[in-house]
Amino acid sequence: MWKLLLKIFRTGILTEKRDQPLSQTHPPGFGKSLAIRHVDAGSCNGCELELWALENPYYSLSSGGVKFVASPRHADLLLVTGPVTRAMKEALLRTRDAVPGPSRVLAVGDCACNGGIFRESYAVHGGVDAVIPVDHHLPGCPPSPDDLLEAIHQAFGTSPPSSE
Repeated sequence: MWKLLLKIFRTGILTEKRDQPLSQTHPPGFGKSLAIRHVDAGSCNGCELELWALENPYYSLSSGGVKFVASPRHADLLLVTGPVTRAMKEALLRTRDAVPGPSRVLAVGDCACNGGIFRESYAVHGGVDAVIPVDHHLPGCPPSPDDLLEAIHQAFGTSPPSSE
């Protein structure tokens, strides 16, 4: 145990410093909070890994007022990942109908934008556009957390804070 503690003290802190204050990580216009409802419409979970990286200490969206909610009735933004599978079509439609207006829909990842590598499969309807109208698309396989943060800002017509 002492060897491990000694190694920890010798190594020091290896995390990077934030470029911007935490108070500037969420889009303005929603007061002090922004609620996001995430729907996995049939993805491989690559986009989810990057999405949940937004909750790590480096990005820490929840401390900036952005939160992921379980109920679509509390959401300002519907974020969809993955191609829309036959099994998830009805669930996605019901979720979209439950989100109060005005709200935005953001398709994240190549699969959500156009069906990705699964677009020719009998089991999928294609991208999210094939089922519900989408306001903004974020291509990538998977997109980085920085790209996700920028897309959330673009969905609300704001620009992300600069790192200068």
